[in-house]
Amino acid sequence: MSARTLDAHSALFGSTEIAKVLLGNRIALAPMTRVSATADGDPTDQVGDYYRVFAEGGFGLLITEGLYIDQQASQGYLFQPGIATEAHAKAWAPIIARIHETGAKVFAQLMHAGSQSQANPFTDVTLAPSAVRPKGEQLAMYRGSGPYREPTAMTTTDITAARRAFVSAARLARDAGFDGVEIHGANGYLLDEFLTDYMNIRTDEYGGSVANRVRLAAEVCADVVDAVGDDIAVGIRISQGKVSDYAHRWAGADEDAAVIFQTLGRTGIDFIHTTEYKALAPAFGEAGKSLAELATEHGRVPVIVNGNLDDPDDAAGLVESGVADIVALGKPALANRNWPQRVRDGQPLASDLPADILGPLATIKDWETKTRREKGGL
Repeated sequence: MSARTLDAHSALFGSTEIAKVLLGNRIALAPMTRVSATADGDPTDQVGDYYRVFAEGGFGLLITEGLYIDQQASQGYLFQPGIATEAHAKAWAPIIARIHETGAKVFAQLMHAGSQSQANPFTDVTLAPSAVRPKGEQLAMYRGSGPYREPTAMTTTDITAARRAFVSAARLARDAGFDGVEIHGANGYLLDEFLTDYMNIRTDEYGGSVANRVRLAAEVCADVVDAVGDDIAVGIRISQGKVSDYAHRWAGADEDAAVIFQTLGRTGIDFIHTTEYKALAPAFGEAGKSLAELATEHGRVPVIVNGNLDDPDDAAGLVESGVADIVALGKPALANRNWPQRVRDGQPLASDLPADILGPLATIKDWETKTRREKGGL
């Protein structure tokens, strides 16, 4: 690898810390739904193999797919892994140990699906800030079909229960050995639904102004920090677009972003993770700052940045500029399960993927093995 290439991407390979968690580089595996757990939500050997592949490939941090947090209303998909019970935590423990053997760290993403739940064996009811059906239709690759159900508007009792579920799940994640937790406040799931103007038409302290609509996310952050913040890292993932509404933008643009990120940053969390379709694009309109820049400016905590960062030059540039402390890769990681090693060594990156690897199942190890056999590598 030439010195010129090494210099171009060296920002990605310096160590960094989030809270007390030391990371060997600035490259994370982004959370991606894999729905490969048992029917009871226990992660399987296949799930463990999936994460181990990326740890061996040089990713300094792995962030799990969204894990459901209770046995009531939070589950979003069949065969989604959970962190709602001691059995779930016990099943995660050996997977975490295998990841730690490589030197990588792993955060659990804590998720309440809200009205975007497509299947939940514990209930036929979906919960949301208001009785407003999500836009679009359920995702076939996650075994859904047709419109989303109209949800039930949450009572204050429901809200309290959700807050407690996030705390309980965070404690279970800590006890299982996770290095941190990421609260899922993005992509149209429950906390993002409260933040979204057309999905939240409440008239109480959780509705109306953006300060009110971000209240629940901030409360959950503060709750989790109080519960486990001395032991593991705590952060939140934020987006504008949703699973069923990619084009959504905050109506108040930069002013909304300032309120949202300042409020979240003051809760005591250790990081904010922004995700956009294109991380480098302006957050609002054709000009202006990106969502990651706004998070860095107003949140005043380390920022993980995700969104179409296939090009190592783009990823390294974000870190060099101070906008990103860490970059998180999704599809580029699926195409190159050892993306960090390839970039560090100056090797070419694959961009084409077989269609099945883009689906939700944790089949990457099977695909890698099959590919190596076909190329004579086994």
